[in-house]
Amino acid sequence: MGPRHVHAHSIAPTGRLRAAINLANPVLCSGRAPSGRVAGLAADIALALGDRLGTEVELVAFDSARLSVKALQDGEADIGFFAMDPARSQEIHFTPPYIRMEGVYVVPGDSPITAVADIDRPGHRVAVGAGSAYALFLARTLRHAQVVEVATSPEVVETFVLNGYEAAAGVRRQIQRDMAGHRPGLRMLEQPFMAIHQSLAMKRSRGDLACSALNEFIESLKAGGFIAQSLQSHGVEGPAIAPAGYPSNQA
Repeated sequence: MGPRHVHAHSIAPTGRLRAAINLANPVLCSGRAPSGRVAGLAADIALALGDRLGTEVELVAFDSARLSVKALQDGEADIGFFAMDPARSQEIHFTPPYIRMEGVYVVPGDSPITAVADIDRPGHRVAVGAGSAYALFLARTLRHAQVVEVATSPEVVETFVLNGYEAAAGVRRQIQRDMAGHRPGLRMLEQPFMAIHQSLAMKRSRGDLACSALNEFIESLKAGGFIAQSLQSHGVEGPAIAPAGYPSNQA
């Protein structure tokens, strides 16, 4: 670990970088290493940031995106790994994204729904992970269908099946994984309903210079191939590396 970075105190004021890790996102978290420590892309980025800042890193695991965001808002974590969303951008600074994922729907195999546009109809119920970026997006954009929040993303497909809902929504990789136990009874709509830009996040109150330092850090990881190498090492396929220079605080 190198000498302390000029912005280390602003980003990690306790002297330890506390990183909120969402266990429910299989793109960011691949489980736990044999040591018991959380493993995956998010953990790799947090450890790299700690090395850059010259601080120790504490990986704080949560069962959902909602709890991870709350930890950041309540000051229980210094950084988090969230999808960019305008509803949170006044309080939270989002770096330029490091990966781009897709939000997709899954429907019953015999459903008449064949396209994204068919979802937003009166009487349709869509299960979503509470507090997730796609839940916030669908709550803003669906005019007729009812958005039903489920405690954690891994429970979405099971809840949708048990309750006979018309659809469930989630990150493509999560949906594919959770469909496995229900095939051939389920069908995923290939067309995504949104692009999900995953970002490193920190409270804006940490200051503009600290926010800029995080932006530069993420851009350096993308440019140096760190993100691609981390995804490959954890066997994660599908997400696209976000292009360089993509503006921060956009959804």
